[in-house]
Amino acid sequence: MPIKVVECPRDAMQGWKVFIPTECKARYINQLLKVGFDTLDFGSFVSPKAIPQMRDTAEVLKRLELPQSRTKLLAIVANQRGVEEAGQFEEIAYLGYPLSISERFQLRNTHKTIAESFASLDAMQNVAIEHDKQMVVYLSMGFGNPYGEPWCLDLLAEWAERLIQSGIRIIALSDTIGVSQKEDIAAVYESLILQYPQVEFGAHLHSRPETWREKINAAYQAGCRRFDTAIRGLGGCPMAKDDLVGNMPTEKVVQYMDERGMTSKLDKRELERAYTLSEQVFAADFNPLWEKVRQAY
Repeated sequence: MPIKVVECPRDAMQGWKVFIPTECKARYINQLLKVGFDTLDFGSFVSPKAIPQMRDTAEVLKRLELPQSRTKLLAIVANQRGVEEAGQFEEIAYLGYPLSISERFQLRNTHKTIAESFASLDAMQNVAIEHDKQMVVYLSMGFGNPYGEPWCLDLLAEWAERLIQSGIRIIALSDTIGVSQKEDIAAVYESLILQYPQVEFGAHLHSRPETWREKINAAYQAGCRRFDTAIRGLGGCPMAKDDLVGNMPTEKVVQYMDERGMTSKLDKRELERAYTLSEQVFAADFNPLWEKVRQAY
């Protein structure tokens, strides 16, 4: 079975300190729409104070050439207000919400406790259904907890059960700061996919250049078929404290698929054009780490 590729330009862009012009964002996302990804995580409806780079998501959306693409759009939300705002756009199919097994990380990320986050998610799920949107939950600390808080497969299954009871059917397990090991990845997907066959479990893996293959392979061999990626591996969690830990590179996932003879709906020529365009979007002027990341891969 082929891999479902979810491209994440939002995740790649959101940490850039210098504002990427709206037209530049739209041009890049329009090129990505030509590639044939299953889903495009293109923007977010959150406080501009929290993520200033994404303050123009609604304007970017107006400039997208959607009729020519089969790709579905996903936007990140952090509260009910974000769901209400995103829900006004029929072009958006999915709304993503970050939830963490770690109380400490959840407070850092959304300024809510886990209990408050679950309550918010229930309310957001109801609003999303009213607007004909499907919620996608990003479950961070999916493969371990670096903060010393409790973590085990049973706890992860408990969180998944609570999400499923709320009506969530897509859960993207997140590596968060890139510390997962292939053995942990395999164990997690083998366990959850067996317990909850009705749920689509995705992989939002972060990695260093030397660990991308083993992480993809561990998840794939354990049954995962949904992978979040970003061209050149750009983006990732700023709390990783490692300049070379970024998103799973799109081109590496495609390489993995090609090596195994998987049928892919991705247009390789359009992907190459997007890869070339990304160098203009994520130029050295935007981020001093650009050259280091580029050379690493």
